[in-house]
Amino acid sequence: MASQPEYNDNKGFGIGELVWGKIKGFSWWPGMVVPWRATGKRQASHGMRWLQWFGDGKFSEVSADKLDSITAFSKFFNQSSYTKLASYRRAIFQALEMASIRAEKTFPPCESDNPEDQVKPMLDWAHSGFLPKGKEGLKPRENSGEYESPCQTTKISYMYDDDGYQSYCTVCCGGREVLLCGNANCCRCFCVDCLDLLVGAGASNSARDLDPWLCYMCQPPQQYGVLKRRHDWSLKLQEFFVNDNGQEFESPKIYPAVPAEQRRPIRVLSLFDGIATGYLVLKDLGFKVDMYIASEVCEDSISVGVVRHEGRIKYVHDVRNITRKNIAEWGPFDLVIGGSPCNDLSIVNPARKGLYEGTGRLFFEFYRLLSEAKPKEGEDRPFFWMFENVVAMGVNDKRDISRFLECNPVMIDAIEVSAAHRARYFWGNLPGMNRPLCASGMDKLELQDCLEHGRVAKFGKVRTITTRSNSIKQGKDQHFPVIMNGKEDILWCTELERIFGFPVHYTDVSNMGRGARQKLLGRAWSVPVIRHLFAPLKDYFACE
Repeated sequence: MASQPEYNDNKGFGIGELVWGKIKGFSWWPGMVVPWRATGKRQASHGMRWLQWFGDGKFSEVSADKLDSITAFSKFFNQSSYTKLASYRRAIFQALEMASIRAEKTFPPCESDNPEDQVKPMLDWAHSGFLPKGKEGLKPRENSGEYESPCQTTKISYMYDDDGYQSYCTVCCGGREVLLCGNANCCRCFCVDCLDLLVGAGASNSARDLDPWLCYMCQPPQQYGVLKRRHDWSLKLQEFFVNDNGQEFESPKIYPAVPAEQRRPIRVLSLFDGIATGYLVLKDLGFKVDMYIASEVCEDSISVGVVRHEGRIKYVHDVRNITRKNIAEWGPFDLVIGGSPCNDLSIVNPARKGLYEGTGRLFFEFYRLLSEAKPKEGEDRPFFWMFENVVAMGVNDKRDISRFLECNPVMIDAIEVSAAHRARYFWGNLPGMNRPLCASGMDKLELQDCLEHGRVAKFGKVRTITTRSNSIKQGKDQHFPVIMNGKEDILWCTELERIFGFPVHYTDVSNMGRGARQKLLGRAWSVPVIRHLFAPLKDYFACE
């Protein structure tokens, strides 16, 4: 494995090496250098390495200057973190377990059931320099099976760039130079290397000469070199990502992808719409929106939607006043989305009333209208829905929501694609809902990236931002997150908008003050998370 020429900048740390790594805002942590294909992202920049961290299995691009061999164990091991943090203990154990397998090191059986007693011989071995083999014994072995095939680890088929096209090659999920399909409703691309290798030498040059060039997903289903499209490819792709966590229900119906020439504009019913995040994301992804009907009672939220989207959203106010007749008149709908107020569901609220009282009951309005909007018997058309709510709800409330919606939720935390924590449950039948969340080049992952000029972030990430002003302060000591001109400061509204993924000044309408704008954002969805969830719908509906 180490012989692969991926990292050839003479800085060492080849593929498979066990290392200590450090990134800004975090202490030294054990990890393993991996090939870029295993990350599902892009090739590392010059002088950088892709690391998979022990403990949580996540990936980071780290400077080779911020790496050291795992053999420097005594130098970087932090006893305080080991004592206090379960995640750190887990990471250390996994790293030493991998090291002992490579070094063929065995330890005497431990009679104690205490995990710390079982790990102690491994720690002693590491502190003594991994003797007798030392560094040589920890090198990765050829064909060790420590790396999965990219086909098993690369799950980014539904990731799209800001131009609306797929971010990666359809075949290899990589590719430095890609060719874009010329079909108006297809968003796929194929890399030059795959065409020349799999279709035939010179295939990429031939494709360049065609205007428009149709990709192999749009051309007739025959064999092109060794490429042949499966007739059931879309079903297999959705099954690959199906959510079976705690499965108690029948799997949702899987709709095959609609051929590009048959796709039509999408029709949406958005309940508890807020500041039109759903519409914003659909337009950002390039969807043609035939109708977007939004139920919302907050006048400030409606003002944002009307002004920012120039009257293209039809507002119908209180969800409780929408009737079966209304749904029949406005429909048929292709997508129903919503997230009822979480005040009476969140366990953070000591005065919460639960699912069956107060605003908690509004969930049943979503369920009622979803039932009305679903295709009737004999209607065979793709129909999708999504319901969102807070993770910090009672176990019984979560169970009852799942029972009514007949599916388990997927938990997604915006921390993966933004500078703030925002863990939320999502129920629904959107394709690939529980696929890995991957940040794109346009996502702002650090707080500093979201700040105005001349302002310095005190933290890499911030905690969940709510409607309350004190949620901006960090930690039990309520630290301000920003320093400007040597003084601590709160986050400005434009900075909050960047954290959520909205365009700057998105909520700056009708002379709203800072507090009112934060309340709107505190109730909003994270734009990159919704983008992640909606992206697979490009296989079903027309795009610009």
